[in-house]
Amino acid sequence: MGVPKRRVSHARQGERRAHHALTTPQLEECPHCHQQKRAHHACANCGWYNGREAVHIKTKAKPESPA
Repeated sequence: MGVPKRRVSHARQGERRAHHALTTPQLEECPHCHQQKRAHHACANCGWYNGREAVHIKTKAKPESPA
């Protein structure tokens, strides 16, 4: 049964956790609508990917103004 013989020092603990940092996602410009999107993902704004519409984006119906 694997039981540690000695306590892990703060330095070794930090070395192990050195690769756990979060990074910001890589963004690129959508060639269709020119909004920022994640690389290798369909655009969240227009739904286009690789030169075609990959996802149909539903748009909210505008409420009619009382005249």
